[in-house]
Amino acid sequence: MKSRRTEALAPPGRLTIDLDAIAGNWRKLCDLAAPAAVAGVVKADAYGLGMDRVAPALHRAGCSLFFVAGLEEGAALRALLPDAKIAVLSAPVEGFQAVYRDYRLLPVLNHAGDLAAWPGEDAVLHIDTGMTRLGLDPADAAALDRRRFRLVMSHLACADEPDHPLNEAQRRLFAELAARFDAPASLANSSGIFLGPGYRFDTARPGMALYGLNPTPGEANPMQPVVRLEGRVLQVREVDRPLTVGYGATAEVRAGQRLATVAAGYADGYLRAASPRAGALLHGRRAPLVGRVSMDSIVVDVTGLPPGS
Repeated sequence: MKSRRTEALAPPGRLTIDLDAIAGNWRKLCDLAAPAAVAGVVKADAYGLGMDRVAPALHRAGCSLFFVAGLEEGAALRALLPDAKIAVLSAPVEGFQAVYRDYRLLPVLNHAGDLAAWPGEDAVLHIDTGMTRLGLDPADAAALDRRRFRLVMSHLACADEPDHPLNEAQRRLFAELAARFDAPASLANSSGIFLGPGYRFDTARPGMALYGLNPTPGEANPMQPVVRLEGRVLQVREVDRPLTVGYGATAEVRAGQRLATVAAGYADGYLRAASPRAGALLHGRRAPLVGRVSMDSIVVDVTGLPPGS
């Protein structure tokens, strides 16, 4: 049992990251994408949730291929997962060949300079089919059909808009180009998996869906939430006259409302730019946000909750 002193010393805001839910989301995507394999995108410190915990959890669930953004992330992930396959999406190749070899990392080859710097087949070929960010021009990629690669990939630009014509245009172009290579093909990101079997090819590369973000905007989120922020109620105020709330006096309340100040703010991960449609759950009931988010607190409207709850 915790003493009152111990409870008082505990942080008022607590952020819980559910590794089982992340692994469960990966399994769900595997079921949906089958027979395609499903990699794990853990760039940006696993979307800010901690690659050191998230990647091993995915690996235990059965994930064997991971994508990171840079070499530093790749080296850190190699120390965590000695046997995993790790591809580096957006790091330079020229001058860093020894780093890739020492850490057994797969460079993602994005342009002609990368191809010249890495003539071997232990690499991923990235073809730009419409994202216009990274990747080889389709005509240049087509001329490489005699080279061997571990994987050939492209990236969907509008997968979260199922009816966008660019989706089908990219799929057709990528299918034509990927057929030239004796290598597995990968096109679908998180939302791309939900576009249907024609987009999944051999390997899917989900990122945000692993972490509970909705890959199907406008529809119910099929993924489990993986992050929970909890905070204590510090004060309950019975409003007896018209008042404004928070920085900038952006919210107005009237007599008869009840407000609760909760010890969780943007320092704890609550989005500072959260709109009035945001809120909190108290005893399973929604309490709308009132006013701006502060560093270590928010104010919510608990008028509809029983007093003392």
